[in-house]
Amino acid sequence: MFGNEQLTVQNRTKKDSMRKKQAQILIVDDQEEILFSAKMILKKHFETIFTTNSPKKIISILSENEINVVLLDMNYRIGFEDGREGIHWLKEIKTLSPQTIVILMTAFGKIDTAVEGIKIGAFDYVLKPWNNEKLLEIIDKAVIESRKNSKKEIVEKTTKSYFTGTSLKIKQAYSIAERVAKTDANVLILGENGTGKYVFAEYIHLNSERKERPFVHVDLGSLSDNLFESELFGYVKGAFTDAKTDTAGRFETASGGTIFLDEIGNIPLHLQSKLLHVLQTKTVTRLGESRARPLNVRIIAATNADIKAEVKNKTFREDLLYRINTMEIYLPSLRERKDDIVPMANFILDKIAEKYNQENWRFEDNVGPYLEKYPWKGNIRELENKIERALILADNQTISVTNLDILDFEEFQENDENPLSEMERSAIEKTLFKNNGNISKTAEELGLSRAALYRRIEKYDLKNT
Repeated sequence: MFGNEQLTVQNRTKKDSMRKKQAQILIVDDQEEILFSAKMILKKHFETIFTTNSPKKIISILSENEINVVLLDMNYRIGFEDGREGIHWLKEIKTLSPQTIVILMTAFGKIDTAVEGIKIGAFDYVLKPWNNEKLLEIIDKAVIESRKNSKKEIVEKTTKSYFTGTSLKIKQAYSIAERVAKTDANVLILGENGTGKYVFAEYIHLNSERKERPFVHVDLGSLSDNLFESELFGYVKGAFTDAKTDTAGRFETASGGTIFLDEIGNIPLHLQSKLLHVLQTKTVTRLGESRARPLNVRIIAATNADIKAEVKNKTFREDLLYRINTMEIYLPSLRERKDDIVPMANFILDKIAEKYNQENWRFEDNVGPYLEKYPWKGNIRELENKIERALILADNQTISVTNLDILDFEEFQENDENPLSEMERSAIEKTLFKNNGNISKTAEELGLSRAALYRRIEKYDLKNT
């Protein structure tokens, strides 16, 4: 009798093991009891569970593992419970690993921030303390969604399409990109906000011999001075108060591949020398460590600033510029490629409709001239935002001029002699005035993060605008 019972228990154990879903889940929370509790619940149902009490470990974990779902706490610093850190790390995850599903963890009183997170890419949120059944239900749905994303990603990797257009300037840019992609030359991409510098950098990477290795995007405009070295170069355990484990920086994460240094013109002068040293020596030294680690990465940088004017003004190092601009490529604004606007809008509409699992969307016949007349100060990013908003608001799968909200605008004062930085200053000033100084609305309209906008306000001395 006892033997039969034992066999039954063994069979149940085997069945339970077989029932475990093939999924890799990462739990991020600064409270060890939360990590322990969540892991105990989830490991009974899912194959692999990772935990970390430091969000800074997210990047290395994602780069080394195919994480399906991240369960992400929204607050990490004592005394700060506004959820902004959670929003920051959500954006980082979606940039580094777009196919990974993110579920936010928050307290009951902070639901508004979690809802904000959903708007920018989170799958759902869980209230702490959670109901176990509810937690499992949400994660189960997230795993299913992750598998859908993985299938999409496989298709996209083989059929990824880019809209180039027919205008002379953009054709020239992509022609240079195709040639430079076959080399390891450092590339500097110039252009206004929203002209597609990230997509262009990714295009170079995917057409290079490094395409099977990581493509790591770093938004230098959103990195605070005190995070610059730890994020880029990594650190060893004990290097500073929160350094609980050895952590690779972005340069090491990009090993064998490409690192994209976005908004490089925003690096403060005192930090430029540290970046220059890495580029010159092709080595990186983690904080708290004396050993230099060899690097094998391709550098692509981008800026919307007039970088040569900044060199002249002594706000950007000339020797650093020489390191990053072996090949310099300018991306034109939408105002410089008006013939591409309507075809691009149709291309974007199809992509967004696909994202929402919809089809047969179209613009009303009279939309084209309005699209071409609108100034598009935020360029492609603004065009994408307008179209996505319109798709959500429109009826009968048809988008009108009213849906797009492009009837009321100020003419963009073009001046060929103005440097990019002056054009940017003017755009920020006007948008701030339009929104009565509201930082969030201004940042959203310009397609910038709040941190990046604050940097520019400081840079252009617009505090009293």
